[in-house]
Amino acid sequence: MDHYICPNCHRKYPIKENHWECKCGSILELEPTPVFDPQKIRRDENSLWRYAATLPVDAPENVVTMGEGWTPLEPMVQNEPELLVKLEYNNPTGSYKDRGVTVLVSKLKEEGVKEVVEDSSGNAGAALAAYAARARILCHIYVPASHSTGKMRQIAAYGADLVPVQGSRKDTSLAAIEAARKSYYASHAHSPLFVEGCKTMAYELWEQMDGQVPGIVFTPLGQGSILLGLYKGFKELYDAGYADRVPRLVGVQAQACAPLANAFQAGADHALPVEVGETSAEGIKIADPVRGKELLAAMRDSQGDCLAVSEEEIALAKTDLAHNGFYVEATSAVTLAGYRQMLSIGPIPSPAVLILTGSGLKSG
Repeated sequence: MDHYICPNCHRKYPIKENHWECKCGSILELEPTPVFDPQKIRRDENSLWRYAATLPVDAPENVVTMGEGWTPLEPMVQNEPELLVKLEYNNPTGSYKDRGVTVLVSKLKEEGVKEVVEDSSGNAGAALAAYAARARILCHIYVPASHSTGKMRQIAAYGADLVPVQGSRKDTSLAAIEAARKSYYASHAHSPLFVEGCKTMAYELWEQMDGQVPGIVFTPLGQGSILLGLYKGFKELYDAGYADRVPRLVGVQAQACAPLANAFQAGADHALPVEVGETSAEGIKIADPVRGKELLAAMRDSQGDCLAVSEEEIALAKTDLAHNGFYVEATSAVTLAGYRQMLSIGPIPSPAVLILTGSGLKSG
């Protein structure tokens, strides 16, 4: 598992050679990973590396870990199991991004990469900075200058080279891509290695629910690595005969930046252009998601949905989560807002799971 493959023209690219898209312009995918086998779960390992047999790192000594994954699954309201929350903010750097980054950095270490660059609205940059520091890989993080100072402080604390960029989120990406011509572009948006880490969330839910899968899962939707990871993980469980279906997957966006929600409702197969407004959910303020086509297909194939919620709905959901003991950033709170929006229309399959992606301590 040391190559990327273009799903369009089928060219192969060695992972170590710093390719983030195909010459034909397509995204890249990873070579097929081993079939999921419960007998190969390392049950003495309380991190996502309990699923090492399905992850693309060949040698155990190359794994760069801080115990990420195996996060709690709890009722949102005590003793009411029809609505569960997956506490991804319990990961070492305070967000789910540790899942993708542990696999990404481990594989880059295995391939001998010594220096990386990434663009991030905060959480991905913090995760990459932390794991790169642990792997002794030089790290340059390009961040929108307007985003949370708390996350920027966290990135800098790990010793990464923090590069604030004036302008839009797209301007930040373009600056990072230019810098990547002299370094390795460890992009959480482009890298299929990142999705491999996120797929372990599906395995965990399956284990935590005693070999069952949720009725429906709500996740924040920006670049969409969680949703793609969940889809891949649940599909692997289904294809191997360990789940009777793929749960309905619902991506939730802020109305101020909803290119995928607009596309889903319009029946389009790609993200639609939007005029980006202001939103407290800065982590999903992505106007042009790299894998938009794949995200729309995953939501439709799972009989899911894609919703857009208002700032008022987000603020109320954030408060209500906190009043039940879950202090999350606004990006996470969109899941509860989306759940309530869907519930107002009709019944929802049970149990429903909300993915709470980032700690409220990281906001501001």
